Amino acid sequence: MKIAIANDQGGFKFREELLRFLKHHKHQPIDCGNVYEESVDYPDHAIEAIDMVLNGNADRAILICGTGIGMSIIANRFQGIRAALAYNKEVAKLSREHNNANVLCLGGRQFNSVQMLLIVDAWLTTEFSKEKRHKRRLKKIEKYAII
Repeated sequence: MKIAIANDQGGFKFREELLRFLKHHKHQPIDCGNVYEESVDYPDHAIEAIDMVLNGNADRAILICGTGIGMSIIANRFQGIRAALAYNKEVAKLSREHNNANVLCLGGRQFNSVQMLLIVDAWLTTEFSKEKRHKRRLKKIEKYAII
């Protein structure tokens, strides 16, 4: 699976480890993140990764900033993007099962690398349930998409 990765300085410490993790699990990471620890505007990197998903150049995206909130706000502005902010593996799993989340947002200052990788693994290995009620809800959400 092709996965676009974006981060700002708040997610910098996880960037390399996440890239290695994805490669180890036979995914193709596409690095759209900040390669330095200095402060940047997270929307610039997020939009690059989001565009990869929207244009079909990536299957999903993982966005990391300090809390994950800013990344989730910018991501959910785009029609066709279903970004989920997850702070544990159960939420990550449900975001895929119930909402078919194609973007995972993480807070780099909220947990350690072991916790982060457990969340990412749960999100990557969980499929959308495809139950009628979940499909119906997603159609309603897309009807109100902004961009």
